[in-house]
Amino acid sequence: MESPKSNIDDGYQNIFVMRHGDRIDNFEPLWVSTAERPWDPPLFQDGMIRAFRTGQRIRSQIGFPIHRVFVSPFLRCIQTAYEVVAALSAVNVDPNAMSSKDVPSIDKTKLKVAIEFGLCEMMNSVAIMRELAPKDGNFDLRISDLEAMFPQGMVDHNVDMVYKELPKWEESVEGCRDRYVKVIKALADKYPSENLLLVTHGEGVGTTFSTFFKDTTVYEVDYCAYVELRREVSSKDGSVKPGEYEVVLSHGQAGIRFSHDPAGHDPVISQTPV
Repeated sequence: MESPKSNIDDGYQNIFVMRHGDRIDNFEPLWVSTAERPWDPPLFQDGMIRAFRTGQRIRSQIGFPIHRVFVSPFLRCIQTAYEVVAALSAVNVDPNAMSSKDVPSIDKTKLKVAIEFGLCEMMNSVAIMRELAPKDGNFDLRISDLEAMFPQGMVDHNVDMVYKELPKWEESVEGCRDRYVKVIKALADKYPSENLLLVTHGEGVGTTFSTFFKDTTVYEVDYCAYVELRREVSSKDGSVKPGEYEVVLSHGQAGIRFSHDPAGHDPVISQTPV
């Protein structure tokens, strides 16, 4: 495991798993007809604002630092992560700021960013319409170009990805869900003394919630909705011994509609608060 020196004050590791912001093709239907990369839509302007404001809310509510941000290589996630990182790293917190454009200065030492293939979209026609997928199977996600979108000095180039390449096209839904859980656990175990934020897709957030909050069925995940996991970590003689994951509901993560159906009870449909 990496990170032998603990950066956690309260003995708990916290992991946030967030969906990207509003994607342009859901607001401008004609965008697809002229797009060079119709499988990789950017954020709509409202998505930029939502991502930044979500980052501000996380910063103001949680009371502990985020040390690392891992992000899917799809453009909408990269742009979401950029806005969230700006909010988390702003030198001065301006409650009236609406996006990274309103942040004149960031502290580049606050956190590190890395791209992770394993956080990518579900690679099948359930998530990406077959007629929009690249005909040659090459999704052309150029990591160096994507890394260059972040402020200089904030990308950790020494991080080894859990998944070295994109999953093959037409992965199964169950295979995708297993992938998300595997990646979350692998990254958490790799950095047990650091708090993480993972920017991914709706299926990743829903899978995380239903996996670690038992007896739930997730119906809907809004843009920039997130799940907060935490686990106790203890260090004895330099070794880290993590506990079990739990879902934290007290920080008001927004936008997950689900039913909770513990054994022997009728299901209760709930919405995580905004």
